[in-house]
Amino acid sequence: MMKQTTRITTRDMILCALFAALIAIGAFIRIPIPYVPITFQGFFVVLAGFLLGPKYGSISMLIYIALGLAGLPIFTEGGGIMYVLKPTFGYLVGFAVCAWVAGVRARKLKKLTVGRLFAAGMTGMIPVYIIGMLYFYFIMNYALGTPVGIWAAIWSCIVLVLPADILRCLLAAWIAKRMIPVLKRREPAV
Repeated sequence: MMKQTTRITTRDMILCALFAALIAIGAFIRIPIPYVPITFQGFFVVLAGFLLGPKYGSISMLIYIALGLAGLPIFTEGGGIMYVLKPTFGYLVGFAVCAWVAGVRARKLKKLTVGRLFAAGMTGMIPVYIIGMLYFYFIMNYALGTPVGIWAAIWSCIVLVLPADILRCLLAAWIAKRMIPVLKRREPAV
């Protein structure tokens, strides 16, 4: 029995690169608040999971992270390998997981509705909150020597950004409901 291998297509590579670029643009659409700025990255990450699926949605985020760590100033506060010491770097790691979770959840939907896609997007945001908040807490307290209590971390990393994430996930769900059928019609035959 031969094992079937899946190859990445030119279309997949272009879409991954496009979403990596959109995620980079989203880093600069932001509302500055203390510690964790509200950016538009979450919107593009969730949309990547919805439209590209778990594998390629996550790959687009990993491309973005790799380019930023290589030194391109595409993160909210620049780029380079030292960015891993920024308190918000955990959000970037969480975004890769978010694209995966949102993509898996969206692919399992029998019927596409804005409400179901919204729930899939918000489920995808859970790892962002957990990884982002824990990384923030660890870096602030142990790497930067700037003590932050757990409740302050929860407030800054989850509570303050939650209303914006709800709006971003709603917008991503609304767009994805219209775009997923179009992308499926245009998928190349295997």
